[in-house]
Amino acid sequence: MNGPLVNTVGGPNISGTSTGGLAVLHLFGMGIFTRYYHLLREGFTVVWTTSHSYTEEQRRDVHQNLFCLATDLSMLKLLEAFLESVPQLLLQLYIVMGQNECSLIQYFSMAFSFFNIAWALVDYRRCLRRSLPHVSEMPSGLPTAIYLLYKLCTITSHILSYALLLILSPYSTIALTIVWFLATIWTHMLQTNFCSSGKLELLYRAVIGVILTFTFFNVKGQDTKVAMIIYYLFYAITNIIAPSLLALLKPELQTATFLLTVGGLIFGGSVLGLVCLVLYYLLLHPREKWREADEVDGLENETETTRRIRNFLQP
Repeated sequence: MNGPLVNTVGGPNISGTSTGGLAVLHLFGMGIFTRYYHLLREGFTVVWTTSHSYTEEQRRDVHQNLFCLATDLSMLKLLEAFLESVPQLLLQLYIVMGQNECSLIQYFSMAFSFFNIAWALVDYRRCLRRSLPHVSEMPSGLPTAIYLLYKLCTITSHILSYALLLILSPYSTIALTIVWFLATIWTHMLQTNFCSSGKLELLYRAVIGVILTFTFFNVKGQDTKVAMIIYYLFYAITNIIAPSLLALLKPELQTATFLLTVGGLIFGGSVLGLVCLVLYYLLLHPREKWREADEVDGLENETETTRRIRNFLQP
């Protein structure tokens, strides 16, 4: 309510309404539309203001504020995708595979859901890098396409593997809970400081644990080469074990069309996703001088928004 990414020093509410009015808007599910309205209003204000009204420094600050607002909305979309869309998609896959039948509309619906989840990550990454003054923007065109393909393939294959484990036994939800718990502990060990209070920070780390259950996500903006290698080793093992266990423990499904199809999608998606991952970070990833960026973190004139966004930076 106090500005993008929580302005701890206070100030007017972002929508210009009272706190009670904002509570009513959120109660009726209008909070996200209020945020978009505020972003559009600020954007049109900048567009229709003559360039002579701002100094160069003021114009830079205004544009950065707009990028921060867009990044905040993109982050909300990302959290919504993993807290709502992914569980719904997993349930839908479990039901469809269990019945061994699916309509064309359901196929399109699930394919669009996979793409929407992957794009939420790409969109957040693009907005975030553009909002940080000390980080190079994510290039459009081929780099974005390769990164999107990497996320789409890895997330799709991983969710399909989880769905097969659920078909094998509904008690696999216990294993998923353990994975989420371990991911949350790892996030806690990183000592994130995104929220303004300890209780909210614990909730934030639990949410990041959900994201890490399905895809790799760097929350500290630091070198994560070792962490990524460990994560994708676990990812590869899961994607191999899931279809193998289902084929061994349920022999009647070995010749089932859905198992052969899903197994092929898991294997092909895993290989293609990891190839795109290596290709992106070797050839297409914008290079930063992280030592200089880390030194800027200690400057007193760095804004609270920039510091909080940097802590939420994905590699």
